[in-house]
Amino acid sequence: MITKTLLLPSAGLVLALALTLTQSLPARADDAYPQPSPYPVSWELTFDHAKPRRIVVQAPGDDAPIAYWYVTYHVVNNTDKDRIPFFPLFDMMTNDGQTIRSDNNIKPAVFDAIKEREHIKYLQSAVEIGGPLLQGEDQSKDGVAIWPEPNPKMGTFVIFATGFWGESKTVKVGDKDVVLHKTLQLTYHLAADADSNGTALQEQESRYVMR
Repeated sequence: MITKTLLLPSAGLVLALALTLTQSLPARADDAYPQPSPYPVSWELTFDHAKPRRIVVQAPGDDAPIAYWYVTYHVVNNTDKDRIPFFPLFDMMTNDGQTIRSDNNIKPAVFDAIKEREHIKYLQSAVEIGGPLLQGEDQSKDGVAIWPEPNPKMGTFVIFATGFWGESKTVKVGDKDVVLHKTLQLTYHLAADADSNGTALQEQESRYVMR
């Protein structure tokens, strides 16, 4: 007859077992996820962006002022191609995992308020900026991506910028082909007790992903 004795492991033993299990697990599934090439494999526009900022605007028809977040950017075609099809897309992923496309039902008064604040003479809205981008700094464009504030306590959030790089990859998802594009992923954090105008915003990470 075999007698079984139940022993409660110590905290040190539990930690050791956890480390052993972690080291023995296979590589994460996203390790095999497509990554951008470390060197250019397609056209790449020159993209410069400002830090996200917060603005409060009471547009015509609004019962009260509404808070928005926005990112201004400058884009230049410094490639060897005369014309690049330029159609930028911006998404914000909030701290609760919600993904919000920029410039959805944003009133013109909000864009006007941002343009006045930033003093960017030729700033274009998302509706205006898309189309062929010609070569050279004299053909460059200034744009802005705008979101209604999803939460007064922003915490950690991510902005994805797509359309500035031509690299893409096709992957199988079930029985469908899905095209992923080189995307800039920007991660920011605003502490809960920070000032409400967003000046205390901290950039935590900037990297390229396929999305």
